[in-house]
Amino acid sequence: MRKVHLLTLLVVLALVISGAGAALARQEVTLTLMGWSSSTEENDALMAQVEAFMAANPGIKVNVNLVPEYDTTIQAAFAAGDPPNVFYVDSSRLPDWAEAGVLASGEGKIENLEEHYESLLEAFTYNGTLYCPPKDFSIMALQYNKDMFDAAGLEYPTPDWTWDDLRAAAEKLTGTNAEGKSVLGLVTPPNFERWLPFLYQAGGSVLNEDWTEVTLDSDEAREALEFYVGMVRDGIAGPPSAVDAGWGGEAFGQGRVAMAMEGNWVIKYLLDQFPDLRWGVTELPRHPSGGQATMVFTVCYGVAADNDHPDESWKLVNFLTGPEGSKMVAEQGFGVIPPAKSAADTWLQAIGEEYGAGFLAGAPYAHKWQFPVGFGEVFDTFNSGLQLAFEGQALPEDVIADTAAVAEEVLAR
Repeated sequence: MRKVHLLTLLVVLALVISGAGAALARQEVTLTLMGWSSSTEENDALMAQVEAFMAANPGIKVNVNLVPEYDTTIQAAFAAGDPPNVFYVDSSRLPDWAEAGVLASGEGKIENLEEHYESLLEAFTYNGTLYCPPKDFSIMALQYNKDMFDAAGLEYPTPDWTWDDLRAAAEKLTGTNAEGKSVLGLVTPPNFERWLPFLYQAGGSVLNEDWTEVTLDSDEAREALEFYVGMVRDGIAGPPSAVDAGWGGEAFGQGRVAMAMEGNWVIKYLLDQFPDLRWGVTELPRHPSGGQATMVFTVCYGVAADNDHPDESWKLVNFLTGPEGSKMVAEQGFGVIPPAKSAADTWLQAIGEEYGAGFLAGAPYAHKWQFPVGFGEVFDTFNSGLQLAFEGQALPEDVIADTAAVAEEVLAR
């Protein structure tokens, strides 16, 4: 009899254990996080964040999928109705994906809103709906070569500098180096996004607030472009190609320009490639009237609207972008700025305050890089016209008029 009871007990226990195991298996959730591969440091930091999240949430497994052809891959996933649970969203793509309905609304889901700069939250708000919190961000600022400024007897740039100060310094810093090569005071890439801060500083805009009207053809725009082109026309500034460089950071690092206007992605590049360079960073110069502006380039963690595990997805996103996840990114000390304000000091300590503070200072007043679907035609028109203006083959006012006309066409569509 005892053997029968014992056998029965063992069977019951086996059933209980089996049932508990099945229940645990049913409770485990697997999420897919898709993005593009960045630097080794950034990829390692992301993996460390994900590992920490899984350790704190043992019922959730996260598969990280960093793909080379990101746009193509994720568009295919959207089309197939099988998107990743969480994915990178560049601020420039937010309107497209919000219109397509592939993004879940972040209203009431995003935690620690007070930790994020308003300018970044605005970048991920479309038609009044906040979709996602920033993953990280980059800000445009002014880099200057300390040795060149010392040799010219000039004081280093400060946040109080205006366009007049920038131009005056560029004039004095233009010349030739010890090797007989030309040196420009400032590098001015022929790109829409590099010129935009000057437009915003002058009080101009590209579109009205709700994107129903083109406002580019204005006195403010003409003033801003005349200033930008005027420095090139007068030989004190020029595009990277004018000094045999591929981009502004390279021109600056090689000592062929005394000043550049790059984002904080330039920090690690300069420290790694030009360790002996003595340089500093400050905010972009203001308009003479006091107008202050810069650009923010940012990416968020979006949550798929078609999602079997929305709660767990938001839990992951809030960890990655919250104080704990942000601090993990900040401690790595690479270029991108972590999203949470509470991690700013940690980032500055890791990256060096002399390099990071000038970028971080622009976050509260930065303008987002975001325009309607199809605006690539507008950028192409402006960039082509700007290059012609640099070469003396087009007038700034004509570049503005032509670009505004294309913008009208795109908006009408």
